[in-house]
Amino acid sequence: MALPLMPKATAVWLVENTALSFIQIADFCGLHELEIQAIADGDVGMGMQGMDPIANGQLTQAELDRCAADPKARLKLARSTNPVPTARGKGARYTPVSKRQDRPDGIAWLVKNHPELQDVQISKLLGTTKPTIKAIRDKTHWNSPNITARNPVTLGLCTEADLEKAVIVARARAAKLEKAEGKAMGQVEENTED
Repeated sequence: MALPLMPKATAVWLVENTALSFIQIADFCGLHELEIQAIADGDVGMGMQGMDPIANGQLTQAELDRCAADPKARLKLARSTNPVPTARGKGARYTPVSKRQDRPDGIAWLVKNHPELQDVQISKLLGTTKPTIKAIRDKTHWNSPNITARNPVTLGLCTEADLEKAVIVARARAAKLEKAEGKAMGQVEENTED
């Protein structure tokens, strides 16, 4: 269950300004009933400024009135009218300076262990450029003698989920190409028999 922001401050306001039972306030704020009783007695939260859940949109007056009339009813958090933040797009990936020297090792590992990955996929996965990938593939990279193939997930350059997703997409594309080439070869053989 979702809890209100600043539950203790909300509980202080509800104790001071409503006729709700301690159980109702405790249930809404995610606190223990004895803690609410201590707030009411002044043992806990002395000097704490109460936070009005109606003013900040976490509770409606109708909901408060409904629960004040029925001691067995439970308060429900109001739906937020604030827009839900969207996830960041799949743009260029930032690699911290401390991990940039590890990027060629990750590229070498991907080229060696997953040859089905295209340069575009490796580029998106590790945030590198196609010329760098080509140089590592051809062993013409300026630091080629010092590059050792290491898993980019353990290096912290990408996540395991992103890597698995890229490999699945690449394998599906490779299977589709093989199927298309098989059909093309079958048509060529039919034409040569005629």
